[in-house]
Amino acid sequence: MAHLAGSDRSQLMLLPETVDDYVGPDNPVRFIEAFVDQLDLQTAGFARVQAKATGRPGYDPADLLKLYIYGYLNRVRSSRRLEAEAHRNIEVIWLVRHLKPDHKTIADFRRDNRAAFNAVFREFVLLCRQLDLFGRELLAVDGTRIKAVNNKDRNFTRGFLTEFIRLADERLAKYLQRLDDGDAQEEHVGGTRGGRDKLKEKIAAIQGKRDRHKAMLVELEQTGQDQISLTDPDSRAMARMTKVGVGYNVQIAVDAKHKLIVEQEVCNQVLDMGLLAPTVEAAMVTLGVERIEAVADKGYFKIEDVEACEKAGVTAYLPKSVGGPAVREGFFPKTAFRFDPEANVFTCPAGQTLSPCRRGRSRDNVKIDYANRAACKGCALRPRCTRTYRHVSRLENEAVLDRMAARLAARPDILDRRRETVEHPFGTIKQWMGQGAFLMRRLENVRGEFSLTALAYNIRRAITLVGVPGLITAAGE
Repeated sequence: MAHLAGSDRSQLMLLPETVDDYVGPDNPVRFIEAFVDQLDLQTAGFARVQAKATGRPGYDPADLLKLYIYGYLNRVRSSRRLEAEAHRNIEVIWLVRHLKPDHKTIADFRRDNRAAFNAVFREFVLLCRQLDLFGRELLAVDGTRIKAVNNKDRNFTRGFLTEFIRLADERLAKYLQRLDDGDAQEEHVGGTRGGRDKLKEKIAAIQGKRDRHKAMLVELEQTGQDQISLTDPDSRAMARMTKVGVGYNVQIAVDAKHKLIVEQEVCNQVLDMGLLAPTVEAAMVTLGVERIEAVADKGYFKIEDVEACEKAGVTAYLPKSVGGPAVREGFFPKTAFRFDPEANVFTCPAGQTLSPCRRGRSRDNVKIDYANRAACKGCALRPRCTRTYRHVSRLENEAVLDRMAARLAARPDILDRRRETVEHPFGTIKQWMGQGAFLMRRLENVRGEFSLTALAYNIRRAITLVGVPGLITAAGE
């Protein structure tokens, strides 16, 4: 029996097939078409929405936006690859109606409309809210570091620059001394000048590097920054596992119901501390709620942030890392001391009472120290507690942490729920979508790029939950 044979490529057809025949009703491009067509691109902030009466015609921003959404949804982010897809991919040909923009036009559109992509992301979040895809009860917040277009060898910290200049000065002093010694020796016994010339070349090279590093250090002192990046000036060295890479800090708030991203933001702040309250408050506005629960890891633990969450109607769950000088030395941690708010005293592991002994300031907070020197002198547990006498510190507004600790003790499983909720988007974005590094430079461009990434992730999740026809129906309402 013969194999199945295709049709002759040169065969003329009486009734040619249409491109629409190749795109089924469940194809995601049909939703992309419906979603973008109902957007108000002018309000979203896109440029050149209204065509000019004179001059050469340009591309409709709606068509280029459709192209980018399709690209990010299918792991194609490069402008050159998108240009190629417009020539050969039947889905793209259907989506942009045979338009074939060149890669520069595609790249310029992403750069020029970087701020507008966030508005498109929010519009899709509102569409998901309309479909009741958000539980609006619990948000999981986390951050991840995504590599920037800046090698770590082209990132310099204040400490590195200072140390480099010090070592360069030492080497210059040694080389200059050798040069002087060589001049003196040449006057007495004579000799060749080859070694002397090579030494001068080394001195000039070191002096040039020293001057460049000194100029960067002066720039840091003028700007007040702690590091400088040469390729992407906005990127920063980020601690990641045991390595330090140069990149950006990506923050997301994920709704626990279906693991959809509600809020996303990119910053170049190295640590997550202080970012919980702003991220959750922005998500609350999008979800249209006045109160919500939020859970994050210990990297967000900061009393000012927890207090801000409480004032904003956010019930926060944050684990506190057990550490400090006492723990590092093998002594009892602070958690071993029980605080009585009514009596304003601590009870130590030996049952002794520690009373307030002095007040001070810790950053923007009032700090109170509690101690009992007389009890420490004859205490049998002293070798396990302190070398001299033990004092325990407490912030004046630390009651917010006590309330959070009580909530966390009542719901210890919420930390596991955080992990399974918020790690899903990051794993999908980095592994399945292959977006472990940014393509663009500067913070504003990177923010626009990640808005497209988060939008593509949400669309993929919503298609799984609702289906393409359901999303098209919702977009048309």
